[in-house]
Amino acid sequence: MAHIRFSALDIVQKRTTERIEAPSNKISDYFQNDVFSLEQMKAALAPDVFKKVSHAIDKGKRIDMDIADQIASAVKSWAIGKGVTHYTHWFQPLTGSTAEKHDSFFNAKKGIEVFEGSMLVQQEPDASSFPNGGLRTTFEARGYTAWDPSSPIFVWGRTLCIPTIFVSYTGEALDHKAPLLKAVEAVDKAATKVVQLFDRNVNRVNASLGCEQEYFVVDKALYSARPDLMLSGRTLFGHNPARGQQLDDHYFGAIPSRIYNYMKDFEIEALKLGIPVSTRHNEVAPSQYEVAPLFEDINVATDHNSLMMDVMKRVAERHDLQVLFHEKPFAGLNGSGKHNNWSLITNTGVNLFQPSSSARENLLFLVFLVNTIKAVAENGDLLRASIASAGNDHRLGANEAPPAIMSVFIGTELTSVLNELEEKGNIKIDKGDNMYMKLGIDKIPQIIMDNTDRNRTSPFAFTGNKFEFRAVGSDQNVAQPMAVLNLIVAEQLTLFHKAVKTEMDKGTDKKIAIVNILRQYIKESKKVRFEGDGYSEEWEKEAEKRGLPNVKNTPRAIEAFLSKRSKDLFSRHGVMTSEELEARNEIYLENYMMKIQIESRLIGDIALNQIIPTAVKYQNTLAQNAKNLSDLSLDNSEIVKNIELISGFTKDLRSLVHEMIEKRKELNEIADHKERATKYCDEVKEAFFDKIRYAVDKLELYVDDEIWPLPKYRELLFLR
Repeated sequence: MAHIRFSALDIVQKRTTERIEAPSNKISDYFQNDVFSLEQMKAALAPDVFKKVSHAIDKGKRIDMDIADQIASAVKSWAIGKGVTHYTHWFQPLTGSTAEKHDSFFNAKKGIEVFEGSMLVQQEPDASSFPNGGLRTTFEARGYTAWDPSSPIFVWGRTLCIPTIFVSYTGEALDHKAPLLKAVEAVDKAATKVVQLFDRNVNRVNASLGCEQEYFVVDKALYSARPDLMLSGRTLFGHNPARGQQLDDHYFGAIPSRIYNYMKDFEIEALKLGIPVSTRHNEVAPSQYEVAPLFEDINVATDHNSLMMDVMKRVAERHDLQVLFHEKPFAGLNGSGKHNNWSLITNTGVNLFQPSSSARENLLFLVFLVNTIKAVAENGDLLRASIASAGNDHRLGANEAPPAIMSVFIGTELTSVLNELEEKGNIKIDKGDNMYMKLGIDKIPQIIMDNTDRNRTSPFAFTGNKFEFRAVGSDQNVAQPMAVLNLIVAEQLTLFHKAVKTEMDKGTDKKIAIVNILRQYIKESKKVRFEGDGYSEEWEKEAEKRGLPNVKNTPRAIEAFLSKRSKDLFSRHGVMTSEELEARNEIYLENYMMKIQIESRLIGDIALNQIIPTAVKYQNTLAQNAKNLSDLSLDNSEIVKNIELISGFTKDLRSLVHEMIEKRKELNEIADHKERATKYCDEVKEAFFDKIRYAVDKLELYVDDEIWPLPKYRELLFLR
């Protein structure tokens, strides 16, 4: 067994670095080369057709079929000119990855390449084998993908990719994208109404997103020698190396040459696809890195993040590397997140989370700041549910990851501003008084970009002109947390606008009404604001006193989707029906249970097939050595102690594995998904995983290195 490990180590030592050269020294020369952009459309379409298309894209409207035919013709000519032979409707089902079915342009009956508007606008992939939570049965296979014109068409390889939503025959969303689009529409509608209290020229508010993607990279040979990494995405065993991340020397350090060339390669591919990657660096843990793009429209940013992950995986193969997006691939080291930097921007170019030196603009800023905080305070359970997964459960609350408690950090300066605004409730404002001065609104600092510190322990932090949702997992499709965030903010802004209008109808001055309601919201949402160390036990105790939930595992966290309040919220804004929420809950429970089941099976297989035989083999070697020393009348006590240690851990390991297997068989008889997933969490993962890992990791420490079968942490993390 150990020969696989040492063969992999030998391969790694012989790797060479492939130097990557960009097509041009100027990124602008090849940026969006593989994208059918608005510029491409403008060049290919008649002016009146282009005007209709760009208007439809800008307003999120449906494109007529006669226009779709003209677009399809232009797209086909452009794609064939790039060597493309097939097209696909590219979508994001509830599997956690992207999906595509390739169809050829070539029509054998006509003997020519064909691509019509109907083929562009809609396709019918089989829906029965995708997760549907009971919305569809096996014999009800029909499902539709429908083109999303707001996200650009692109070429990947020799295939034309058309971004789409995915719905069932009866109209229910079977993907991540459809609910996001509806939530973005809801926040646009609600935010525009609020902004128009200040500026009637604003007729649209766009949600903006920038995703910081963290990931690990390991050599493919070492990865292939670890069944747990291959099949579950994380190491289920592994003794911590003597040196991990404690020196903090990897963070922002020089990027290893092999990784640098890999980064350069996938960045070139990403840039051709219009993904505006701009930042790369070493992260905290060894072999951990980060890539970050510029901000984009939230729908495009979501598509680009999923596409970028695909690109990173495929390009890694060219470099004999493996990318790990799992939130916690290595125990005892930093996990990986996908920090979602979110903001709202008007069609006139105003960032609604940007404070300034203008008192009037600062009141608008405070409206959106306070309402967002209130939205989190009222819906923290939904935010927690939106980032729940088996992988993220390992990460939250450990090694610089935010806790499962949803709180908001805004910094000392803004805290003092909100406190002062709240405390001035009894100030009388006479006619002619400077309301802004008396209310303290003008005291927001004029340092626009950095008027807060950074708090790495906060799951939801204001960072100058945006909110950073740090709790999102690295392997997650960002559509779900972003759909929830935009939805709860839309709801809160709707309530705020209604409250202001009610006060104004009573004769209250608009500005006074706005400030009075903000003061009320500040008081009601204070419980969710926290400026301290989110990792501390003290915070857990304080959060409990404040009534903030601390749900540490997925089966319990996602229950929030099924409350009457949540169902009414999603339905009221047209984002998802009660049936769709229930179906997704079933899908998430099934997915969680399957992942824990797979990990449990891997633990059993590796322990019984590799670890225990290796330990027994080494025990026999030691026993023979002890006998030889005894025959020579020499002291063999140290060897005997080692035999006893190894024997004890081996016995514990065998017993725990068999108990776990029996427990798993028992739980598999439970029909109810919620009960089975919860018991898999409590009675399999929590009850056995750490205990079994402890025994294996101790054996790794005591068994001869030359016969240990699995690549060790020091090899996975430091050999590139």
